[in-house]
Amino acid sequence: MTAPDQAPAPSRLPWAILASALMLFLIAGYCTVRTIPGLIGRGGTTVTHDVVVQRMRAVAKLVSSEATARDVVVYENTRYGSRKRTLVVVTGRLLAGINLGTNPSVRIDHATKRIAVELPPAELIGVEVLNLRTYDERAGLWNPFTAEDRDAIQRQVRAQLVQAGSDMNLLEHANRSAVELLRTMLSQDGYTVEVRIRGQPVPAGADR
Repeated sequence: MTAPDQAPAPSRLPWAILASALMLFLIAGYCTVRTIPGLIGRGGTTVTHDVVVQRMRAVAKLVSSEATARDVVVYENTRYGSRKRTLVVVTGRLLAGINLGTNPSVRIDHATKRIAVELPPAELIGVEVLNLRTYDERAGLWNPFTAEDRDAIQRQVRAQLVQAGSDMNLLEHANRSAVELLRTMLSQDGYTVEVRIRGQPVPAGADR
């Protein structure tokens, strides 16, 4: 059965607006961290490994980037010479972030007032299908659609959304957001802070 609608071409919705909105949550989380007694204070705060780790863990779930992607999924299967085919348009939300709840590498040099932090790279932590619409579905005479086909379509939908996030450099954006947020948060005690992503070179001018 063919729907009268014509399937739109795949597109990538701009994620800069979503990322900007999410940054407001990052700032709100940072302000919340500043009020936690015993963690952040102006006179008398001793910067130690535990203090730095606690500060990072306090905003662990806020360091992330979000994007929305739209794509066209074509699923085909041939059996006993009978072919079935469906075309699906999917819109999904992707969420990427760095798990600061793990044990990050932290080095503190009190003599030079420097903090060096090494973070694990960002990873995709959520894929949500917002809308899925079938525009064309044709089953073969000896090859009808089954529950296994529906599961395969869902797996293909997820795989293509993950690829869309990669095409939009979502993980790179999450890495940059984490570096900037932690650098701002940890430099308040008068220390020079270096934050880098594990496996990546330190960018020029990273120390501030």
